[in-house]
Amino acid sequence: MDIMLFHSAYGLTPSVEAAAERLRAAGHRVWTPDLYDGRTVGTVEEGVKLRDEIGKDELLKRAVLAAAPYSERGLVYMGLSLGASIAQTLALGDEKARGLLLFHGTSDLAESASVDELPVQLHVAEPDPFETDDWLSSWYLQMRRAGAEVEIHRYRGAGHIYTDPELPDWDEEAAERTWSVALAFLDELAEA
Repeated sequence: MDIMLFHSAYGLTPSVEAAAERLRAAGHRVWTPDLYDGRTVGTVEEGVKLRDEIGKDELLKRAVLAAAPYSERGLVYMGLSLGASIAQTLALGDEKARGLLLFHGTSDLAESASVDELPVQLHVAEPDPFETDDWLSSWYLQMRRAGAEVEIHRYRGAGHIYTDPELPDWDEEAAERTWSVALAFLDELAEA
């Protein structure tokens, strides 16, 4: 599969590159655009500040420009937290998208969002301060209404970005379960 992997609010950190290498080792082609132009941060608060400084529209523009050369191939859009919201926006706007794989985040959907049975898999902590139960229920219904085939996997007791070994949220057991399910999802997409 061809995967466009978008980083979290921390930026394009070594752990994002490690995630990309894990995907490559499983036989996928992966691109990791740097939406922050080389900047990384050490805390969520710094990440939110940098995200706001750059602006949502500019981040989306950078993401679209990064994906455009490869979108004809039929990309799987993937993202981590902030990157998940960006991946979701791009996948819903790309009629050739092959799938959407979200770790630790979602995004609002436009009322007009429509896809043709787009396979979507979300992995999220339970509870997650950024992805509340009420929000996830609403998000799921909106994604289904838009035409997506959605799976949600919850990991009780894990922190928000629990797949990142560089962060305090790191939960090795939850991360390994997430990767196992996610890689099987990608294998299914490759066979479809």
